[in-house]
Amino acid sequence: MDKDQSTELLFDLSQPGRRAARFPAIDVPTTPVDSVFGADDLAEESPPLPELAEIDVVRHFTNLSTRNMSVDTNFYPLGSCTMKYNPKRNERLASLPQFADLHPYQPDATHQGMLRLLFDLEAMIGEISGLDAVCLQPAAGAHGELTALLVAASYFRKSGQARTKVLIPDSAHGTNPSSAHLAGFDCVQVASDQRGLVDMNDLRAKIDGDVAVFMITNPNTIGLFDHQIVEIASLIHEAGGLMYLDGANMNAILGQTRPGDFGIDLMHFNPHKTFSGPHGGGGPGAGPIAVRGMLEPFLPTPRIAERDGQWRLDFDRPDSIGRVRSFFGNTGVLVRAYCYIRTHGAEGLKSVSTNAVLNANYLLSLVKDFLPVPHGDRCMHEFVASASGLHKSRGVRTMDIAKRLLDRGYHAPTVYFPLVVPEAMMIEPTETESKETLEQFADVLREIIEEPAELLQQAPHTLGISRPDEVRAARKPVLRWQAST
Repeated sequence: MDKDQSTELLFDLSQPGRRAARFPAIDVPTTPVDSVFGADDLAEESPPLPELAEIDVVRHFTNLSTRNMSVDTNFYPLGSCTMKYNPKRNERLASLPQFADLHPYQPDATHQGMLRLLFDLEAMIGEISGLDAVCLQPAAGAHGELTALLVAASYFRKSGQARTKVLIPDSAHGTNPSSAHLAGFDCVQVASDQRGLVDMNDLRAKIDGDVAVFMITNPNTIGLFDHQIVEIASLIHEAGGLMYLDGANMNAILGQTRPGDFGIDLMHFNPHKTFSGPHGGGGPGAGPIAVRGMLEPFLPTPRIAERDGQWRLDFDRPDSIGRVRSFFGNTGVLVRAYCYIRTHGAEGLKSVSTNAVLNANYLLSLVKDFLPVPHGDRCMHEFVASASGLHKSRGVRTMDIAKRLLDRGYHAPTVYFPLVVPEAMMIEPTETESKETLEQFADVLREIIEEPAELLQQAPHTLGISRPDEVRAARKPVLRWQAST
């Protein structure tokens, strides 16, 4: 076949009569379909499924897989999303039939091991966070945000307080205001100062008796640890509010400090970023939340409890906000997190954050001379460079650099976020990349910036698609295959 199979659909490769398997003729009595179903229940003709040999199907999907970028095949310096390599050992352990073959409707007595594992995972996450109680039920980080804010809302209602506002820094992840709005709060933005940290004067001006929660990511999205965090927590607590931590960047502080110790009252984790698990492709994910003791009664049900030596799911929680996820959440992702934490142990988790911060600072030192980093010579797990100067002098934008990196075999960093940095390029190497990989990436980045502007503005040049109309794709997506007429 002259055509590139990896660019075609299975329907395009279909040939009439071709089969992956041929079954022997039926040698037992059969019942006509129309005697079981009524005529109105039957299709007029068979669905137009592709007809292919097994080798055609295998080659098609294998070829497609080689066109994908992945952490297994490419360096992913994707800031904010922590796209680090995750050990295959955890994949294997989570796939053991003792875990994977459990059914959520089984009686509690038949999955005692899983319940004990999840109970222990709650305890470990509680210790890592420095908080008193953990719920594993939320299905993603943003879902954890929403769940925690619903817990906060119930807490204030129970205490007779009608607090309506959530304060959010202007450098926050976009999910923060979205979650606050869905939880019924009004969002108030707090400005950043020239250092990229919370502007304390602006914060003080916006604190009043209506403030329910202050949501902060620390380290923040610029890659800086806000050393004002204890003072911020004190101001919010004095006003009767709660401190929420977006745990997306926990990979930077594992084992170094605990959010509960610097004033956080509730937070979520992203296991796929911090504790191992598949990331991308739409899930499944998980977003465990951790809270202080006074918020524990409001956590979703069911809760895992031990009674008479048996582990069980406890639904008798009168102040609970109720279930936020079917069954007990995405337990396959949670098993991976458990295996990751147990494999590393306390010292191992500390080394994860140590090396994540070391890698980020080393890469920053390699690129800052030709790609300015507006907020300093030091960072935590990630840093935000800016192509603003290139845009002004040569018309080269951050998107042009990102697209050209695809030609060189690298996934692009996060671009145009956070919004407080013009022409932003957020870069996070994670702890799992080698010194050589970081040096090669910096060299390629330098080479790209020195290339002609016209070459960059038309990149990528080696992929099947160059620059699709992203606005049209978002507004008028084609989500299913349609047979040609």
